Amino acid sequence: QVQLVESGGGLVQAGGSLRLSCAASGRTFNSYHMGWFRQAPGKEREFVAAITRSGGSTYYADSVKGRFTISRDNAKNTVVLQMNSLKPEDTAVYYCAASDVGVRSGPYDYWGQGTQVTVSS
Repeated sequence: QVQLVESGGGLVQAGGSLRLSCAASGRTFNSYHMGWFRQAPGKEREFVAAITRSGGSTYYADSVKGRFTISRDNAKNTVVLQMNSLKPEDTAVYYCAASDVGVRSGPYDYWGQGTQVTVSS
């Protein structure tokens, strides 16, 4: 089992940047694919980005491709989502999640508590 804690959310103007971090507990972090998801008010939770156990492959939603970058440091049990060129439509609660099955298909069984990202126009 793994426990996840996100940090780094906040309020930023459109065009700005934020860096979200997710700290994982446990000694088996590198056995999990990691993903970032988000949920805006009144909308369903959606996939944002994912990275394989080794960090060798990454995947992005079309809406964030070219603006967001996911990375991980298995020695530090962390996964990071660097968000650049932020848009008001990126406003949401962002969740870090872990899957020990599939990087895109999941299921993602372990979730953090979420961190709020607000982008003002």
